[in-house]
Amino acid sequence: MPQFSYRARDAQGALVEGVLDCADRAIAIRQIEQKRCIPIKIELVDAKPEPTKKSSAAKVIGQAAPTQSLKIPHNQLLIFTEQLAHLLQAGMTLDEGLSILEKRLKQPRVQQMTRVLHQGLVDGRSFSQTLREMPRIFQPLFVNLVAAGEASGALPEILLRLVKHLMQAKNLRDRVQQALIYPAFLAVAGAGLITVFITYMVPQLTGFMAQIGGALPLPTRILMQANHAIVTYWWLALLIVVGISVGFRAFVRTEEGRLTWDRFRLKIPGYGRVIRHRYYAQFSRTLGTLIQNGIPLLRSLDLVSEIAGNRYLELKLVEARRAVVDGATLSAALASQRIFPELFTDMMAVGEQTGRFGETMQAIADVYERELDRNVAIISQLIPPVIIVLIALVVGLVVYSILSAVFEATHSLQFRPH
Repeated sequence: MPQFSYRARDAQGALVEGVLDCADRAIAIRQIEQKRCIPIKIELVDAKPEPTKKSSAAKVIGQAAPTQSLKIPHNQLLIFTEQLAHLLQAGMTLDEGLSILEKRLKQPRVQQMTRVLHQGLVDGRSFSQTLREMPRIFQPLFVNLVAAGEASGALPEILLRLVKHLMQAKNLRDRVQQALIYPAFLAVAGAGLITVFITYMVPQLTGFMAQIGGALPLPTRILMQANHAIVTYWWLALLIVVGISVGFRAFVRTEEGRLTWDRFRLKIPGYGRVIRHRYYAQFSRTLGTLIQNGIPLLRSLDLVSEIAGNRYLELKLVEARRAVVDGATLSAALASQRIFPELFTDMMAVGEQTGRFGETMQAIADVYERELDRNVAIISQLIPPVIIVLIALVVGLVVYSILSAVFEATHSLQFRPH
């Protein structure tokens, strides 16, 4: 019977090597998985080693330095994760799956990333350890879920759940961005139209009025003064805008400034509600995914706070974590911080009492994603008419100023002696 030498990772992450007597590789893989290990490499005992392994290893080692700054698009990460999960489910080892993806995925940065991951396995590091060396690609959430998959022997299933989670987060972000494209276009178009009126039409009116003489109405004089200020002092306005921008950036770089700004953003009418509901959905979805994949609650709270993107909420979660360490339930700890609505914490408490915490958090995420969609739809429907009304008012005032001057000039010409 053929013999297969193998290399695998056990539930504690230690490297395990050995030899199995099996009819084929598929049986060898199943036997390794029954030992709650993840197969990394399986070879026939009589098989010759690949002659290019050393040269490829040297090549990857030479490329290991810039991996700290390596970054790939989000959709490429999704493709890589999903295809690797499917290859592992088909019975391939992690070593074979990465080798195939290195040839299949043509994007240069993805190939470089795959080579580095493959070389990490060859060097004896675990998959999650190599992922941690590329922080700009793999977030702590991704790395810790993979580590949980390695420990539990269910890496393919973990990777598929990661794909689902990343897709849900991407869809949530895309829905918010797409809903704001049309209002942003209207705002830019309106600003351009107003600029054309003031910088082009007003000088024409000034020349016309200079030729015919006569007093100008008050609205026309105000419009001409506005045009004069824009044409003459545009550089001052630009300096003010740049100064405010630089000052604001310096302010939010400080701890107190960042905390003040992040707290203020949550209270902005309309916009703050969207941010809050987006965070509720993201928090519950991520926490539920971590708990369902075996990450301890305290570690899960650390990871969720890292991806909050809001300093004020991060500090509130740190306080809630301290309360959990002291013996409080998570729902009670969050309720005391007053950063989540009562419905949220009440549903979480039910999940804690029933022992279905992970499933309950996913259900909460569904609720607040629907609320987010509804809020975004309402705001995106309200913004265009508001912008149109503002543009109409400004354009109407400009047109009224021009027409009033024309009517005044016409009136004066009628009564001027020949």
